[in-house]
Amino acid sequence: MEMTLGGASLLALFLEALFYGVFLTLYWITLFILLKKSGIQRELLISVATLLLCLATAHLIIDFIRALEAFVFQVNTIGADAYYSDLASPLELAKMTLYIIQTILADSVILWRCYVTHNKSIIIAIPGCIMLLTNGAIGCYIVWSLSRIHSGSLASATWWLSSFYTLTMTISNTCTILIAYRIYRTRRLMPGGLAALLPIFIVIVESGALYAMSVLALLVTLFTRSNGQSPMLGGVVPIVGSLSA
Repeated sequence: MEMTLGGASLLALFLEALFYGVFLTLYWITLFILLKKSGIQRELLISVATLLLCLATAHLIIDFIRALEAFVFQVNTIGADAYYSDLASPLELAKMTLYIIQTILADSVILWRCYVTHNKSIIIAIPGCIMLLTNGAIGCYIVWSLSRIHSGSLASATWWLSSFYTLTMTISNTCTILIAYRIYRTRRLMPGGLAALLPIFIVIVESGALYAMSVLALLVTLFTRSNGQSPMLGGVVPIVGSLSA
């Protein structure tokens, strides 16, 4: 028996709060490490990590407000399931907007790391920027289409959401593979290079795989029209931030 939309949304809130705690811990660790460094990269990474945390915080606050409205303030009027099924509500649109902005920002960080690792190669920068701009345009269209969902078709929004998920997974996986390959080529001939590379490879592969699996789970729940999409979307927001910070 499938979980109701209200129950799935409560589970989403729990998972989001859980992973937000992980993200917050990693943020302070990252901040502590970066404050010991100097240069423009430190200022950039601190600013981006802080912005990712602010976006995740705003997303969590919106989910708390929606839970209060669904299960406390409007429980006797429209009910939790009907409340969460309104995809054109202002809070739902705000939540989706925050998710899209955070995803684009996180993908930009991954692309920037790949660009720097490959000695600021134009071959990396141009295709990556094209994919990012394309995904940004798709994200804007998704928010617009959801705002008009009452007068349009859900199928159109579903197709664009699947395109957004697929493109962000492509960017993440491609950049992760390119970074790992570049580090391997650079360090493999150095004394003790392969042994020293093992911890780095583990971190890169694990973070890339976790990101990819999270987005893949979103795709599966989207195509199957399962209520499990809500818990996955709630959990993936802080996961994206923690892997990019």
